Amino acid sequence: MKTLLYTISFLLSFGVFAQNQDLFEKGNAFYNDGKYAEAIDNYQAILETGQQSADLYFNLANANYKLNNIAPSIYYYEKALQLEPNDNDIKNNLAYAKNMTIDAIDVIPETGLAKLIHNFTDKMTFDGWAITSVVFVFCFVILFLVYYFSYSTGIKRLTFVGSFVVLALVCITLSLAFHKFNLDKKDNPAIVFVQESKVRSTPNPKSEEAFRLHEGTKVQVLETYNDWQKIKLTDGKTGWVISDDIKMLNEL
Repeated sequence: MKTLLYTISFLLSFGVFAQNQDLFEKGNAFYNDGKYAEAIDNYQAILETGQQSADLYFNLANANYKLNNIAPSIYYYEKALQLEPNDNDIKNNLAYAKNMTIDAIDVIPETGLAKLIHNFTDKMTFDGWAITSVVFVFCFVILFLVYYFSYSTGIKRLTFVGSFVVLALVCITLSLAFHKFNLDKKDNPAIVFVQESKVRSTPNPKSEEAFRLHEGTKVQVLETYNDWQKIKLTDGKTGWVISDDIKMLNEL
């Protein structure tokens, strides 16, 4: 019975994959013909099946960019960048899309050691650092075994020093993995999806207006209260917006 269920499940998943591949190719064909709205419909149909990939988000962003859909293009470039953080094509196109936004918000720069650690941590994902750490653990075990069973003084000395170096690298990569995990946990970005959003000082439509934001601007969500989200900008300003005004990047 279990074998039959696994077989049916496999065939269904294979069928969905084939269907999505067909939709992706049709979307690409529409895009190449300049039919960007039709391309978006095909890409969105793939997303509705639960499948996601950097290529899918990238193409979806490109099609929205061609139609001057500011918020969706930035949103999907950001989604693609989450999956492929070192992809230069995504970064370049995202920069072009951001040029269409109205809000010019300063960035409070990190300095010194904090900036160095942050930049180095972002070189890889949490999974990347964790896998690197496991590889170093494996190397440490090999070096230790060679040291333990070797009769050569030279080899013992070399593997002894090497094992300590690799052990240090294990500690460093593990620390970077946990640091990346904590950074990702605190990172809760969203994109403004309305033409103009009034940011309030408190989660109340009658409260004082702090400032206004426009479509495509990226914010950090700090907390939620009923239908309101407390946001923070890169310049340090905070305020409350209606939840419907923004779209969370960490959600499908």
